Amino acid sequence: MKKLLYIFLIAGLLTACSEDFLELPSEVSLSSGTFFQTESDFQQAINGAYAALRPLYDGDDGMWALGEMRSDNTHYAFNPDFRALVAQEEIADFLNIPANAISTTIYIENYQVIARANQILAFIDGVDFNAASKERIRGEAHFLRALCYFNLVQSFGEIPMHLIPATTREETALPLSSVDDVYAQIISDAQEAASLLGSKSEMEPGRATSGAANTLLGNVYMVREQWSEAANALQSVVNSGEYALIADYAGAFDVGNPNNSESVFEVQYQEGTDGFASSFIYEWLPYPLSAEQVGNLTNTSNPQALTEGEGFNIPTPDLITLYEDGDERLAASIATIELNDGRVIPYCTKLLQPHSLQLLTGTNWPVYRYSETLLLLAEALNESNNTAQAADYLNQVRARAGLPPTTAASQSELRDAILRERRVELSFEGKRWFDLVRTGRAVDVMSAYGERVKANPQDYYYPGTISPAPSSYTNIELLFPLPASESLLSPFF
Repeated sequence: MKKLLYIFLIAGLLTACSEDFLELPSEVSLSSGTFFQTESDFQQAINGAYAALRPLYDGDDGMWALGEMRSDNTHYAFNPDFRALVAQEEIADFLNIPANAISTTIYIENYQVIARANQILAFIDGVDFNAASKERIRGEAHFLRALCYFNLVQSFGEIPMHLIPATTREETALPLSSVDDVYAQIISDAQEAASLLGSKSEMEPGRATSGAANTLLGNVYMVREQWSEAANALQSVVNSGEYALIADYAGAFDVGNPNNSESVFEVQYQEGTDGFASSFIYEWLPYPLSAEQVGNLTNTSNPQALTEGEGFNIPTPDLITLYEDGDERLAASIATIELNDGRVIPYCTKLLQPHSLQLLTGTNWPVYRYSETLLLLAEALNESNNTAQAADYLNQVRARAGLPPTTAASQSELRDAILRERRVELSFEGKRWFDLVRTGRAVDVMSAYGERVKANPQDYYYPGTISPAPSSYTNIELLFPLPASESLLSPFF
């Protein structure tokens, strides 16, 4: 219950480590006042801020759980023999409560990144070192803070807004800031990051860039319905010449080609036992699986049966049937497997990459891909009454998927076509729920979806006569509740 307080009080206690970009510095040896003395100290600190992204996007409580499991894109494959993971089911069924472990963990982990960024920004002007390096590190900190506040405000609405390090318990308990104020800060941070960061070709692979900052900024403007501002930010990314779609859709996720031309920003993982690996794809496999099935799916050297778990982020029939005839993304994204109870369950393949050791993959998490930049730009232009140019950007994404140009002619038709394209292009990547909310479609879409699930539970991977709870989908809340555990630390919740 004291975890968030702990994060704010020790976020700056960083000590020396190797300069490996992936490595997370120790948090227990030095105070922030004595640590931040040299350029190397700040380099280690910003690496530590990036490192805090890894748990935020990995595991069964990654950001994808809120962005996909809450939507009509994915569901869970109910496992009656293992009932220890109901928090995910609560997210999917609109039954989550303030004590939900998934949303609570995501809330805390976003603030951990923010706290580390705040430490850097608080001390960096007081230390003299190379100006170009200082600008880059400052830009990275602004980007990471903007990204995590964007995650938080979209998920929880009004939240405490910490912009300086908290050093006492009282300083951790801030009033809730309005949604408008949080978005204003996100825009300010993203603009600052865009002005300070280098381009993709100038930055070390995996770090935030001006293109990443402008894509984030454009995304924020889209949520705020500031269409011309969004178009300007996103057009700058397209005009930079730094990005291109990978010719083959599956190639965009190739673990052997991370941070490729289509990558705008991705969270870095590294296969192996050093603590930098990802495992989210194991949360997405249907359970139970035999050792032979696991080996066939993963190519691991010593596969073990998966029995104690429940498949999450399982593609729904609604998503699968949305792919058009000839869409190459379907075969690249989804396959099926038969469980020992006879059920045939689909699963995500596009992020299931070969690896050697079970549960230790090197698959990065795609926060932003260039295809999303193009689709966001198409949407911004369409909402600005520039439908013809908008269709051009949409058709770039469709052409890569092996599809003909859109037949949408009016602004309304193109609006629907772009949202549909986002759904299949970005499936499993944590975008669908937030798209439904920002476009005002969440209540209608999810109410109708919930009726389908409850009317035909076996179509949604419930075995036998099992059905979702009768109270599922009866209250389509647009925001997740603020964590109950944090209310013990603050009088403002």
